[in-house]
Amino acid sequence: MPEWPIKDVARATGLTSRTLRHYEQIGLLHPSRVAHNGYRFYGETELSRLYRILSLRALELPLATIQNALEDDETLAEAITTHLALLEERRDRTIQQITAVRHTLDAVTKGKSMTIKDIFDGFDQSQHEAEVRERWGDDAWERSAKRREQMSEDQLQADGQRSVDINTALREAAAAGVDPSGARFQSLIAAHHRWVTEYWAGRVPDRTAYTGLSELYVADARFAATYGGQQNAEAIREAMQFWIEANLD
Repeated sequence: MPEWPIKDVARATGLTSRTLRHYEQIGLLHPSRVAHNGYRFYGETELSRLYRILSLRALELPLATIQNALEDDETLAEAITTHLALLEERRDRTIQQITAVRHTLDAVTKGKSMTIKDIFDGFDQSQHEAEVRERWGDDAWERSAKRREQMSEDQLQADGQRSVDINTALREAAAAGVDPSGARFQSLIAAHHRWVTEYWAGRVPDRTAYTGLSELYVADARFAATYGGQQNAEAIREAMQFWIEANLD
């Protein structure tokens, strides 16, 4: 039966070899064999399982939940059929999100009054899973996802409102031209750092991680739009970098 080396599987899936080895360590995906030199190889059975893993991961499910869902055997054709159904479900959700974003854009361009909740309705935080995994590793995302999974509906609502409140305060400070190095903006950044720590389930963002986050706010147009445009995002990044210099080694 055909087999593919780990580097080819990594290249084809967009995963890293480190991630595939992590999946092996936690028992989620084992290679079909390991050569005497330590090279991992994957056959069709393993690729079928990996396909299902990626399909479920695309739904932002924690790895522990995915592992439980993979207990039953399934062919590659069945995995693809299931994935197609999930994609169609996501398509419908995306259409709803596009409608919300268009409504927001129409209101903003025409000068209509909107609440802050209206503005953020079209912003899907889950879309940033790839950035979190790539920049800070799978553990950062898994801890965050597990944290939210364990919350009640009331806790989730309160958590979401806190996210809105934190980001709204940053947006308003930037839009008002508040000095990024001043006490007011720096106090907001301190609150933001605490919020990120909670969101990452207790993993305190160090200098490298928090700097990377500040750069992401400017580099990713979705974040810039959330903060009211590129200029505001740059002001928030500047404030974060002042705070980093003063508070993180």
